Amino acid sequence: SLRALRAHPHGLDLGPLRRRLPGRLRTRDRRVHLAPALYLADVPRLLARLHRPPEPLVLIGRRHVRSNNSWLHNSPRLMKGRARCTLLVHPDDAATLGLTDGAGAVVTSRVGQVVVPVEVTDAVMPGVVSLPHGWGHGRAGVRLRVAAAHAGVSLNDLTDPALADPLTGTAALTGTPVTVVAANGTGPHDPPFEETFE
Repeated sequence: SLRALRAHPHGLDLGPLRRRLPGRLRTRDRRVHLAPALYLADVPRLLARLHRPPEPLVLIGRRHVRSNNSWLHNSPRLMKGRARCTLLVHPDDAATLGLTDGAGAVVTSRVGQVVVPVEVTDAVMPGVVSLPHGWGHGRAGVRLRVAAAHAGVSLNDLTDPALADPLTGTAALTGTPVTVVAANGTGPHDPPFEETFE
């Protein structure tokens, strides 16, 4: 009860854990159904997709350890250091596309386009590029001075609302097909794409 919790502000020992399964299961046979017929019927579509030629590049999101949420971007102390809104690109893809670390890249999906600095790294697989969540503070009406000064780009500007999982109807917010090319004026012999941090 709330009264018991208030009486123990430093925590309340509820005793040892007790077995609750299968009693808490609501299925008729008291079993966890890991392979519903609806899902099994969709396996052929999955197999066909796995054998389909892959997209040239797919875009996934990510969280940055120093930028978990967009509200952190308005703190001068937390915004110090290197730019964190970067496009992670595998070295093999970077070489094929003529992208260099720190230079700008144009990322285009069916619905949008952004320009973002490149971070060449083997932390992503070949064929995959990644942008962090929570950026894009350069829009009209943003009243966050520090964040607006380090606006970055929004992953949402590239997310395609037409992509959905046919089985569940859930929006596909990752794995967006994209093209990536070097931004004009940011070739191998041009100065790097820079963002000034105080």
